[in-house]
Amino acid sequence: MSNDLESTQLLEPAAAGGAAVVSGTGQPTTAGNAAALSATKESLEDYTLRFAPRSYRKWSAGVVATSALGGIAYLADFSIGANIGIAYGTTNAIFGILVAAVIIFATGFPLAYYAARYNIDLDLITRGSGFGYYGSVVTNVIFATFTFIFFALEGSIMAQGLELGLGIPQWLGYAASTVIIIPLVIYGMNTLAKLQVWTTPLWLLLMVVPVGYLVISHPESIDSFFAYAGESGGEGPNLASVMLAAGVCLSLMAQIAEQIDYLRFMPPRTEANKGAWWRAVILAGPGWVIFGAIKQVVGMFIAIYLIATLDPAASVHANEPVHQFLGVYQEMMPAWLAMTLAVVLVVISQIKINVTNAYSGSLAWTNSFTRITKTYPGRMVFVVVNLVIALILMEANMFEFLNTILGFYANCAMAWVVTVASDIAINKYVLKISPKTAEFRRGMLYAVNPVGFVSMLVSAGISIAVFFGAFGAGIQPFSPIFAVGLALVLPPVLALATRGKYYLRRTDDGIDLPMFDADGNPSDHKLLCHVTGLEFERPDMIRSAQDGPDGEPQYVSSLALSTDKTGKLVLPAQF
Repeated sequence: MSNDLESTQLLEPAAAGGAAVVSGTGQPTTAGNAAALSATKESLEDYTLRFAPRSYRKWSAGVVATSALGGIAYLADFSIGANIGIAYGTTNAIFGILVAAVIIFATGFPLAYYAARYNIDLDLITRGSGFGYYGSVVTNVIFATFTFIFFALEGSIMAQGLELGLGIPQWLGYAASTVIIIPLVIYGMNTLAKLQVWTTPLWLLLMVVPVGYLVISHPESIDSFFAYAGESGGEGPNLASVMLAAGVCLSLMAQIAEQIDYLRFMPPRTEANKGAWWRAVILAGPGWVIFGAIKQVVGMFIAIYLIATLDPAASVHANEPVHQFLGVYQEMMPAWLAMTLAVVLVVISQIKINVTNAYSGSLAWTNSFTRITKTYPGRMVFVVVNLVIALILMEANMFEFLNTILGFYANCAMAWVVTVASDIAINKYVLKISPKTAEFRRGMLYAVNPVGFVSMLVSAGISIAVFFGAFGAGIQPFSPIFAVGLALVLPPVLALATRGKYYLRRTDDGIDLPMFDADGNPSDHKLLCHVTGLEFERPDMIRSAQDGPDGEPQYVSSLALSTDKTGKLVLPAQF
């Protein structure tokens, strides 16, 4: 934290209109701004609630991309691939994976670009992309749900590994997989970046080598793989089965939000680094799904190998990654070494992804809670909240109902992500109704924008109804089509219907300085926040409604505004 404190200069501001002041010299603060200052200092490590300033973004594009991709080391893909392969057969499962991958890549690209270009997370992007300042709270809940569902899934996989390798009861393994994450997420991005970079080479070695060995030493397994018909027993592709498989895979759509939690720390894009910048954004942004799809196919391949080649009864555990890799390792090396490496792989993978799940989930909960209550309780409070919910899911044995849980959740995730992507791609760049520049500051946005908010609720509600058979069994498998189609079409329809009225409450933030530099990157010019006494970069600031004692303009940071319970600092609407 010391480096971050050094990069944010503490100054002694002049009091205005009774506003409390804070300085680096230890002057006392009043209750009026104590919450803002506390939130500011605690969130300097990871910029929990706001724009990530240039002074903090010291990593190269390659380091950011590596850190982001380290977060997709999860083994859930192997379980997902195995589950849909066993249920629907190889052909249908592969087509389902491809359908989901195309949708996820296409919708993830505009989101990843906005995060890297404007250095904000997906919640801040969502606010200005059709949802409004408070309207995006519901999407934060959706994202937080994603993080604890997949934390529970990865924790379950780790517990399976600990039980198999060390004889630890699963209930105790669930607890261990939860507690071990807490100390790793305390220090935010600095710690996560180091963890992901250091562990990725070993993880790749443990995962890639056994799969390569299996293909080379048992070429007949490839024929068995493509001939596998699954529990459905059908021959050839079946559209309903393809869409059911795609629906499960599409539950991972919200993973782009976790990728963005890293991408927001991308360095400024310049003429010198634009090639590396674009490669990093594409690869670590929507490109994550390429690696995810490969892992799903590999998980399916290993599971079918275990069932068709070794033991048909293996289907009981063939969807569990620890059993998948143990089965392959045992053909390569002594049993004791195979068991050791299988457990090590599971533990490394679980830690790599669950530190990200815990970190991102805590950001989502904290952001929502602070906006609604104007109180910042500290991010670690919600780390614990998220992990407790995940632990309850694990103890309830959610792994047994994986396809149903993920299929249902996918409808919510798709409705949110596709709605935001539609607003960016169509409303901002094609129709030019939505403001092209990302806006997230309180006072600049309406509380709720019906364009995104209503679009998401309608698309999620209808697709969930379809998923549960409300419109008949014939279209039940096609709930993803309804979620994606409605979320794609409704934002431009509603934007045209409302004439873009509810995007911006103001067009002028009261600051007579450019928002961007000559390269189009967010400006690093600093202004003093009169509430906290800290300097923040230009994109994070807005003019305060409180002038100084001599009528001079004062400025306030977005974080200080988010904790302002009186509303006296918020500029009046212009429209």
